[in-house]
Amino acid sequence: MMPDPERVLPILNESLVEYVVIGGVALVAHGSARSTFYIDLCYKRSKENIARLCRALDPFHPRLRGAPKDLPFRFDTRAVSAGLNFTLATDLGDIDLLGEVAGLGFYDAVFNYSEPRKIDEIPCRVLSLDGLFLAKTAAGRDKDIAKEIKGLQELKGHLGEE
Repeated sequence: MMPDPERVLPILNESLVEYVVIGGVALVAHGSARSTFYIDLCYKRSKENIARLCRALDPFHPRLRGAPKDLPFRFDTRAVSAGLNFTLATDLGDIDLLGEVAGLGFYDAVFNYSEPRKIDEIPCRVLSLDGLFLAKTAAGRDKDIAKEIKGLQELKGHLGEE
């Protein structure tokens, strides 16, 4: 199921979850025409934030995406505290939760590479183009994405945007 930032982000914001939008949705927020099939979020791994995250998503039946249906899994504070990165299917669409981002590190480092933006008029923190470039190249991802990020950086520079 395609993610719907217009549904996901307000739920996280209302629950005071500390997160940064990363990946394809962040790239689109910077002007990319790419489409994405899930929303990537880096979340703060504090005990309080994990509890808020679990409460926020619980009504939407988070389950491990791609895992066998009979695999016992409960998305709760214990599971999230014991894990780090989760690929979830939810009633809101597919959500990838990352406690650590390749090339950047944990939430505080990712936050330092983020900026306030609006996605579908919803205020949130979005990974900067510099952060996206570092993350994508560290992960060894598609070189075309790295080229696209560089192109967006150059365009923003020509337009006088930071």
